[in-house]
Amino acid sequence: MKNAALFPSLPAPHTAKHPVSDTRHGITRTDDYAWLRAENWQEVFQNPSVLDPAIRSHLEAENSYQAALMADTEELRKKLFAEMKGRIKEDDSSVPMRDGPYAYGTAFVLGGEQPRYFRLDAEGREEVILDGDREAAGKPYFRLGGVDHGSDHARLVWAYDDKGSEFFTLKVRDLKSGTDLPDTIANTGGGGVWDQKNEGFFYTRLDSNHRPSRIFYHKLGTPEADDKLVYEEADPGFFMSVSDSRDGKWVFIDIHDHETTETRLLSADDPYGEPKIVEPREEDVQYELEEGGDVFFVLTNADGARDFKIMTAPVNAPGRSNWSELVAHQPGRLILSIMSFRDYLVRLERAEGLPRIVIRDRASGEEHAIAFDEEAYSLGLSGSYEYDTDTIRFTYSSMTTPAQQFDYNMRTRERALLKTQEVPSGHDAENYITRRLMAKSYDGELVPVSVLYHKETPLDGSAPCLLYGYGSYGIAIPASFNTNCLSLVDRGFVYAIAHIRGGKDKGYAWYDEGKRQKKQNTFHDFIAAARHLAAENITAHDRIVAQGGSAGGMLMGAVANMAPQDFAGIIAEVPFVDVLTTMLDDTLPLTPPEWPEWGNPIDSAEDYATIAAYSPYDNVGAKPYPPVLAVAGLTDPRVTYWEPAKWVAKLRQYSTSGNPVLFRINMDAGHAGASGRFSRLEEIALNYAFALKIAGKI
Repeated sequence: MKNAALFPSLPAPHTAKHPVSDTRHGITRTDDYAWLRAENWQEVFQNPSVLDPAIRSHLEAENSYQAALMADTEELRKKLFAEMKGRIKEDDSSVPMRDGPYAYGTAFVLGGEQPRYFRLDAEGREEVILDGDREAAGKPYFRLGGVDHGSDHARLVWAYDDKGSEFFTLKVRDLKSGTDLPDTIANTGGGGVWDQKNEGFFYTRLDSNHRPSRIFYHKLGTPEADDKLVYEEADPGFFMSVSDSRDGKWVFIDIHDHETTETRLLSADDPYGEPKIVEPREEDVQYELEEGGDVFFVLTNADGARDFKIMTAPVNAPGRSNWSELVAHQPGRLILSIMSFRDYLVRLERAEGLPRIVIRDRASGEEHAIAFDEEAYSLGLSGSYEYDTDTIRFTYSSMTTPAQQFDYNMRTRERALLKTQEVPSGHDAENYITRRLMAKSYDGELVPVSVLYHKETPLDGSAPCLLYGYGSYGIAIPASFNTNCLSLVDRGFVYAIAHIRGGKDKGYAWYDEGKRQKKQNTFHDFIAAARHLAAENITAHDRIVAQGGSAGGMLMGAVANMAPQDFAGIIAEVPFVDVLTTMLDDTLPLTPPEWPEWGNPIDSAEDYATIAAYSPYDNVGAKPYPPVLAVAGLTDPRVTYWEPAKWVAKLRQYSTSGNPVLFRINMDAGHAGASGRFSRLEEIALNYAFALKIAGKI
């Protein structure tokens, strides 16, 4: 397929070269486009108007070029947007969850972009406690963070970000009057945790480098300057957050990188007390606590439990020396999370690539699993406000089955269907087929590939395919219901997800085999998935459009370098493509905490060489790249805007194919893209229009 001919022949924006050289471990690299990184990038995250005019002008030129090359898809994008919006119940609402005298939930109104938080009293009367649309009025970007009511149901601590930079502002709402108190705290991590008496709350403060370095306690009605510093983390390589137990007795300070954890514990009725270490951090040892009355349950990988085990610990001495085994480690069965109740312990685990929920009676030790019939599906446990209950809530879906929410009685083993995801424009699951394929990678490993297509789509190699991948941080991509992708599937596309190494789709070992020195397994697996789909005649290489975002965008850059001939197009959303430069810069928000995932090229020549071998930006060369669409946000603190901006410029410099490289940057958003539920659909419509354009279906 001659993809270049599908786009108008227009000159791309010229990107000036201002070479900057850097020497590490005796190796010198020269970056022609380093100037695109604003010197005042920290200030830009908080105030985009201070961006260097030369950089702004260049980014705006990129947006204009992208708009011109995609101008012929304008009507298609409107149609895609209308279709996707039509599959969303505009006035949708959650099933309220009981907490004492009230049941709390969220809802949207017709045309609304933001959620509305409400509660029902014992008589079923509704009270709106926070209206997201009202709070967002007049702001180009708005995103709600944590929203948490106190145990006395009198106040609400809530957070918002109105720049896309993920610096959240905390406010406190009096639920009787409906007005916010004077207490306002900026530059937080996005949530607050009440003390047991509801006199104040704990929160995480972000420093100027966007790192959650300190936990504070704020007593209502007092100046912010008087807030107590509860804990400060000196190591910039660790993330930190604060949470509480559902029984209201404990506050947890969770400190972790991608391989190591440490928990500090504070009694919720003593907010001015000193938090106590449960177990000092030990490299590669992870643990997390769940309240259990007179014990803590501990989910951990200690002592070689690679796929995790469950221990118990006395509340008065919860250190590792006092842990007792409750659920033994079983290789190949990855325990993902645990949730405890007065009489039961619930765990979500994955075995043979599929999730399941297991209920354990705390008194007898008897276990049973909640069973499902489909071959491939997604499963998630919902949170619960209450500890003394027999009921849990979970959500089930598959690529053909809309999400179903159930309440499950752990004592009677009865399940009650509370809600089925409504698709207002209609959805007939019988029209679609989902399969799970196994693609053999370069080293013989079998890579699961989830596939969805319309029953009338011919599998003769003629069908275009959107192949999605991520493969980092141990994140497994579920085979869940996605109303948006139906706009492609209904037009003859095959929609596929490659469950590649770097995620935990096949257990913790699947993650280990796709990180650090073994990172290139991730890329080989994705290429193997594409080749398997072509070999099985499900699609063809000149029909496959690859898509990934963030670390999945890095995947896109890597496979474009390694196998450009295997793809008809590449969609890279907020792509992490300048990996080596970013990991060499310890001033960036996420760099030190990311070293366990990628390696530390500052201190280690071996890590430098490993990253340099695949870093997409560093490996762009004279190759026949397919058409590329890169999408980013100006205030993104996770993948900074200059990474894709530089990558796009270098791709244009070296590509031998003549195919266009497009860059669309949202000047009012960050890592998550547009903030409203419908605004986000416009970005998805652009991605899908790009794929359909390449497939010749506009």
